[in-house]
Amino acid sequence: MRKYLFIVMIAALGMSSVHAQTAPADEQANYTQVITKRAEKIVSALNITDSVKFKRVTDIVVNQYGNLSAIHDSRNEQVKDIKAKYADDKTTANTQIALIDSNVDKQLNTLHASYLTRLGTELTPQQIDEVKNEMTYKILPLTYNAYLDELPALTDPQKLQIKAWLTEAREHAIDAESSEKKHAWFGKYKGRINNYLSAQGYDMKKAGEEWQQRIKEKSAQKG
Repeated sequence: MRKYLFIVMIAALGMSSVHAQTAPADEQANYTQVITKRAEKIVSALNITDSVKFKRVTDIVVNQYGNLSAIHDSRNEQVKDIKAKYADDKTTANTQIALIDSNVDKQLNTLHASYLTRLGTELTPQQIDEVKNEMTYKILPLTYNAYLDELPALTDPQKLQIKAWLTEAREHAIDAESSEKKHAWFGKYKGRINNYLSAQGYDMKKAGEEWQQRIKEKSAQKG
């Protein structure tokens, strides 16, 4: 089922390659309801007591989800058409898809910056950080704390590097089109982190095994 695509912000950003797609009224309403509930849950984590401000921030998040959907769905439709057109010429198809993806990256970067600017008119930097965490299932703090628990001997510079890479992963993940792709961004950076820590002298396999054992022991003690 194709989601209702928001194009208001896309048009304002001059993203001409993203086109409006029609959808039945009930489908449109259902999708709007889904992303509104998602946005309200995110904004609720900010403890905003002003109901008017709560609504403004919620609208910003709703629009962001809609605009991201417009970009990704348009990209997927174009890729589908290209694969059908060049079914017997994968080289040409891949070249065309690469061009589309390059344009999509530019659109996402523009939308990303605009979104953070709009959030900045309503929220503190700490609250914006929380919005980013909520949009990415809190993978950053959960993963960071897991590294600290797994490797208690981490130095401050090592902690800073881990946090920096996870933060970079989150910036990409908030623009991803699905849960799977959001997790994939963190997976990519976790690989980079693990390689870095191995180069720093950590035996990641051994550390992981010892960590799991500590978790089991703690669980047994609580039981």
